Amino acid sequence: MGEPLRVVRLGTVEYRQALAIQERLREARQADEVPDTLLVLDHPPVLTVGRRRGEGDLPMGAAWYLGNGIDVVEVNRGGKVTYHGPGQVVGYPIMRVTDVVGLVRDMEQALIAALATEHVPAHSRTCEGPDFTGVWVEDRKIASIGVHVAKGVTMHGFAINVSNDMQPWNWIVPCGLSEVQMTSLYLENGRPDRLSPFTDAIVAAFAQRLDREVQETDAAALGQLVTG
Repeated sequence: MGEPLRVVRLGTVEYRQALAIQERLREARQADEVPDTLLVLDHPPVLTVGRRRGEGDLPMGAAWYLGNGIDVVEVNRGGKVTYHGPGQVVGYPIMRVTDVVGLVRDMEQALIAALATEHVPAHSRTCEGPDFTGVWVEDRKIASIGVHVAKGVTMHGFAINVSNDMQPWNWIVPCGLSEVQMTSLYLENGRPDRLSPFTDAIVAAFAQRLDREVQETDAAALGQLVTG
């Protein structure tokens, strides 16, 4: 078994603040000042725009989204446009890796395993091309994945719909797929109040996939990395 995976649960964090935390934490990991860390959190409503954004992915225009309480942030991860909001589980692995594609597959398989604990059969469609990265229930997408690597250390990660409002997905072209139907854990199994236990299942499945032990760490332990 490899070194422990530090897991820090941050609660609800504004996306731009979370981005700054990731950047500071990645710099510390690059310098070997901190161990591999998984940040677990969610965000107020926000659209993140990856490097592969296509024309028409934000059909309403940035001003419209901002006027309706949804922030719009351009980021350096792979992928196109995705939505984050309350009721999702978001995970950002800040990890030293030699195989980033392997890490993406590990995230997919961990989420598939966690969904199985909720009796929701899911699968990967990565073989169909990069736009299909993520996790699917039949032909419905339930989780999005995108990462960025610098000096061998990752940031960004995954977001899976649990009990979030699904309407904002109708206002964008999710991941560049105009015909995609988004879904959530609640829509698939109809069980309320699953956010906390499902988060635990994701953390456990991700650590198991990496052959790591979970080391839960209070956010205060990150100190200046969090507070700036």
